[in-house]
Amino acid sequence: MEQSPHILVVDDDREIRDLLARFLARHGLRVTTARDGAEMNKALSDWRIDLVVLDLMLPGEDGLSLCRRLRATSPLPVIMLTAMGEDTDRIVGLEMGADDYLPKPFNPRELLARIKAVLRRGSALPRPGKPGGSALRFAGWTLDLATRRLESPEGVVVALSAGEFDLLQAFVEHPRRVLSRDQLLDLSRGRAAAPFDRSIDIQVSRLRRKIEADSKDPRIIQTVRGGGYIFTPEVER
Repeated sequence: MEQSPHILVVDDDREIRDLLARFLARHGLRVTTARDGAEMNKALSDWRIDLVVLDLMLPGEDGLSLCRRLRATSPLPVIMLTAMGEDTDRIVGLEMGADDYLPKPFNPRELLARIKAVLRRGSALPRPGKPGGSALRFAGWTLDLATRRLESPEGVVVALSAGEFDLLQAFVEHPRRVLSRDQLLDLSRGRAAAPFDRSIDIQVSRLRRKIEADSKDPRIIQTVRGGGYIFTPEVER
């Protein structure tokens, strides 16, 4: 029997940790809690975690630093929490690799909805009905839709977050077409996570740093002024 998703809640506020643990458990999720980076690291080594809910303001190493370090080694989904509501903080959180962002105070039901949306994106199967296998090749890169794995022209596997993978899949399945930000939101997220206006731009920037020879002079994902983005390479199955 398949186990329910295992969520790690990292927050230095014991009341919030306990509240979220009870609420998420009542809705069928397994929950482990941690109060700081050290406890987070121990939980990640002890358990198979499916998603991390990570507070921005933590004692010692803060949430942004933890998210950056986690993202450098793992595609594990991360939802950031913070008491600060400025757009700048949201943008920085996403730039560090978070898949979504929720400002405090928040309704636990909204967090549950976002957790489910991120997990759905991360576990989505390739769309059926397309012949030729699940591997798509472009500019020397290989994207395997079945295993959700990206391999560089040199044969190196490049870790992608759930959001980065879904966005890249949207591009490779619609090559050489100008896609607006709204179209990309629909194709990659289905608007389930209610992202704010700049989320696609941030995801594109993160993708460029991983697949472009020069992210400041992109050749694969190009910006179309006033239109959105275009994925320029030819794509082969």
